[in-house]
Amino acid sequence: MATIEKVLAKLDDNRDAALDRLFALLAIPSVSTDPAFKNECRRAADWLADHLKGLGFEASVRDTPGHPMVVAHAKANRRDAPHVLFYGHYDVQPADPLELWEADPFAPRLVGEDDARQIVARGVADDKGQLMTFVEACRAFHETGGLPCNVTILFEGEEETGSPSLPGFLAANKAELAADVALVCDTSMWDKTTPAITTMLRGLLLEEVVVKAASRDLHSGMFGGPVTNPIHVLSRIIADLHDDKGRIAIANFYDGVDELPEEIAAQWRALPFDEHAFLANVGLSEPAGEENRSVLEKIWSRPTCDVNGIVGGYTAKGSKTVLPAEASAKFSFRLVGRQNPEKIVEAFRAFVKERLPADCRVEFVSHGASGALQLPIASEALTRARRALAIEWEKEPVLAGCGGSIPIVGAFKRDLGMESLMIGFGLDDDRIHSPNEKYELSSFRKGARSWARILDELAK
Repeated sequence: MATIEKVLAKLDDNRDAALDRLFALLAIPSVSTDPAFKNECRRAADWLADHLKGLGFEASVRDTPGHPMVVAHAKANRRDAPHVLFYGHYDVQPADPLELWEADPFAPRLVGEDDARQIVARGVADDKGQLMTFVEACRAFHETGGLPCNVTILFEGEEETGSPSLPGFLAANKAELAADVALVCDTSMWDKTTPAITTMLRGLLLEEVVVKAASRDLHSGMFGGPVTNPIHVLSRIIADLHDDKGRIAIANFYDGVDELPEEIAAQWRALPFDEHAFLANVGLSEPAGEENRSVLEKIWSRPTCDVNGIVGGYTAKGSKTVLPAEASAKFSFRLVGRQNPEKIVEAFRAFVKERLPADCRVEFVSHGASGALQLPIASEALTRARRALAIEWEKEPVLAGCGGSIPIVGAFKRDLGMESLMIGFGLDDDRIHSPNEKYELSSFRKGARSWARILDELAK
């Protein structure tokens, strides 16, 4: 087997050809949400499968009720090698509005000069450029003697539409997709020169509450005063959800919420993060939420309860003096640690019912729930990945949290019993889902070198 130095040298030699290959994939408009691009999604899957076959993988395109999956397997050149599952997605968001693009979104191009060059195209950061960093690392190993790990690759074509076919596919192919650890390249670095490993993902609980009172809408002059107004009731419920210190007032809500390990807390405190600039960028000046918590803590490691929408009464232009018969609100809870979504649903619904006056009734509509995920910071895979990234970037990687959720990671844990290493090379300003989406050329090149080092470290 070739040394890692030879593999990295091969990656450097392949730079121009690697960019050509990425451009070829980017030129395929694999928009998953629009049926008009169904054939293009199939073309992207075929392109990837054919490409992987050329690297020694047994690769196939698998039909699903929606867009196809690409599954590929390749063996390491030693028997005791670990087994990794790499996940990415080839589908992209629509390019609309086209008039805001500076050039054809599916005609990839380089902009900028020298080390500041960027690749601009729809899907380059989310997720084609990311997944191709791993493919190029595999290519370099293939061309220098073989992979150090057994590798399974899973590329899907429906991530941008919520991955509707994925649960069934995982269930039907559980044995084939089993591995020691999953590698997910759909996250970001801390900044352009500092890598990151996402170790925390918040869970998500979505509830809709409908408060009903009178049997019909009423005239506020004839009935205002003695008649209960559902908007008032709902407003009081919402107001009671947080105490005067910003904590969520639902009973036992914080069960399973642990304080940060000091190693991570210290690293976050040392990060060059300007809270005031972060808020100013969206027109705000003062942080909300829990007292005595940093902005990064609030986003990455603390639970939240938010109201995402309220509907009730007359909302069109002008005025209408009506007492509505019902009012509704949509709530979202971001969960962390070991919080139990089912128990929180129970506690939240009890919280609402306790605040209903006479003659009011409530209906609840669940829109799904998933728990938080946290990778043990002492895990062997994480330790090896940290070491590999530190060598390549000459900086310790940030052990970052993520305020959002990545459903595939939960699916790997739940359905395949597998932890995930979430390592991506995107940046917060990559304009994903927006016009003129970009990916730093340095992210593409050093991302491939990073995956080569990670595979090498995992195999030791």
